[in-house]
Parts: sequence; structure tokens; C-alpha cells
Amino acid sequence: MRQTSLQPEAMAALKDKIRLVPAEEGAIYLVGPVRLPVNLYGETVEFQWYCWLSQCEVTEDYESIISRLSSANLAEYQQSSVLVYGDFEHAEDALIRMHSICHTGDIFGSKRCDCGYQLKESMQQIADYGAGALFYLANHEGRGIGLFSKAMAYVLQEKGYDTVQANEELGFADDARDYGDAIRVLKSLREKPVTLLTNNPRKLRALEESGLENVKRVALWGDVSEYNERYLATKINRSGHLKGEDEDD
Repeated sequence: MRQTSLQPEAMAALKDKIRLVPAEEGAIYLVGPVRLPVNLYGETVEFQWYCWLSQCEVTEDYESIISRLSSANLAEYQQSSVLVYGDFEHAEDALIRMHSICHTGDIFGSKRCDCGYQLKESMQQIADYGAGALFYLANHEGRGIGLFSKAMAYVLQEKGYDTVQANEELGFADDARDYGDAIRVLKSLREKPVTLLTNNPRKLRALEESGLENVKRVALWGDVSEYNERYLATKINRSGHLKGEDEDD
């Protein structure tokens, strides 16, 4: 296996920006923060960006991890990241979003869903809030079924299936997403309470069941059109999504 040998200066710079986050199996290696100015609705907003990589090996010899990456096909790995705004570690409250990657909505601007809207709107709301973080979860495409399976689910939806029926017809659960690694990264960055920007009670329960206390929720609805009306209705009627802040789980 080919390994990369880093110059001492490069390793010194990287070592200060990498931390190990214990996981249920193996470890999460978190790199950052990196200053990331973002064009948000025509204005430049500066976030701090982190990215993480899950590995079986648990070591604080980060050079040994880094030296093997150039021989791995990282494009096949699922690498999630988080955009942090403001004094996320110390602010008394912070607004967070656990955002599942949506290739069609986030990148292409598809109106079959509301994901692209939710991505930009949550970033704006986090900036307006003053402190917060957007977790961008790369292994959550299609509620955890992957991009190819999501494309097949779209084919079924065009034949009349709703989103839940299409996933189940392909042999998947309605929602197969896991938030364990994202929550571990969250806890490594902040210990104080958070407000979760979501309509999905499963996300709220995941945070609460992880031991986080006093988690509040704010709803995130919008960009309703003729193209996603059924999709949004299915979220509420089949998947249990909540429209308002005061509704019970």
C-alpha cells in the first residue's frame, strides 16, 4: 500500500486541526475548523467548516491515518461535515440542523422535495440566530437508501407510489437514517443546550435518547409547490412530521 510522507511543517499544521471522537465502533476523525465564506442569498456569511471520517482504527497517531489516505478511494467513502456559525461552543443556546444530503434538491435545485430550500433557509436562520451549526450528513441520501435506490424510488413515485410506499417496495424502511456519528461530533463541539431546526420527530428523539437535555425544536416549512405537495403531505400523514413548534411527538 502506497503511503504519503508528510513534511514536519505540514503535519504540525494538521495536528492542531484534527481531533479524535470515540465512536461505538472505531473512531471519528474530525478536521477543522476551516474558515468558509458562503454566498447566502447574495450576501457573504462566514462559517467555520469541519469534516469527519469514520475509521475502524482508533489512534491519536494522526500521521499514520493521513499517510494511507492517498492510496484509498475516498470518493467511495461517506464523508459528512458541519458548518459552524458564531461562538458555537460557548453560546447559551445554539440553533442546529441535521440535514440529510439530497443530490437532486441541494445540487440541482429539484422541486420534487423541499431539501434545497431547507438547506439554504437553515443556514440563513443559523446565521440570524447568532450561533449554530448545520450538520451535512452524506450517508443519508434518500432517507438512507442511497442515490441509485432513490432514483428507482422516483421511478415508482411517477407510477403513483408515495415516498414511503416506494422505499418499502424496494425493500427499505421508510427512514433508515442514523444520527449517532453526527451526535458524537455535536457533543465534541458543544456541551450546552441546542434548538433543533426540524419537522422530523425522529431527529428530536435521537438527540434526546443520546442524553442531550433541554433540546428544543423549531419547525422548518416552506417552498410548497405543485411538484412537492404530495411529498410534503406524505411526510405529515405517513412519516409523522410536525408542522408547528407546539405539537406533541
